[in-house]
Amino acid sequence: MKRLFDIVVSGCALLCLSPLMLFVAAAVWTYDRGPVFYKQIRVGRAGREFGMYKFRSMRVDADRIGGYSTATNDPRITRVGRIIRRTSVDELPQLLNVLKGDMSLVGPRPDVPKQRVLYTDAEWTQRHLVRPGITGLAQATLRSSGTEDERKQLDLEYVRRSSLRFDLWVIALTVRQVLFVGGN
Repeated sequence: MKRLFDIVVSGCALLCLSPLMLFVAAAVWTYDRGPVFYKQIRVGRAGREFGMYKFRSMRVDADRIGGYSTATNDPRITRVGRIIRRTSVDELPQLLNVLKGDMSLVGPRPDVPKQRVLYTDAEWTQRHLVRPGITGLAQATLRSSGTEDERKQLDLEYVRRSSLRFDLWVIALTVRQVLFVGGN
């Protein structure tokens, strides 16, 4: 049921949001003439790696000059990038990852391979029992303000409580975060 929900909602969202996505693509390209999309290797369900898509919000050389996470006022983030990150519009291309089956609408955010060191073997295995999500319990409650350990604990809690009903609750919390709380 969850996979059907993911397919229907992500397909409808792509159709409805396509004008916004075209506008963002044009803005990213116009600002610095670099690639519109950013593809990063992430770890998904069962530890399988996949390419996750985002609108590019950072300088083209950002991977070479910094780590996998960003800091407040990170100089690698472009002017357009600040806007699309604040509104989470940079995440919209991940709807394609949902349609492909690499991701779900809701689940733990997909790890970069370097994050493996943050987990015990049991935690790593547990975390990857479900598809990673565009949003998750950590993003819905903490946005970008949580510590790595807080996010990890919320991701593991999500895996334990995973259900379509819980996903709907997490989506509602995420909408509240994006529209009313804001953040990075």
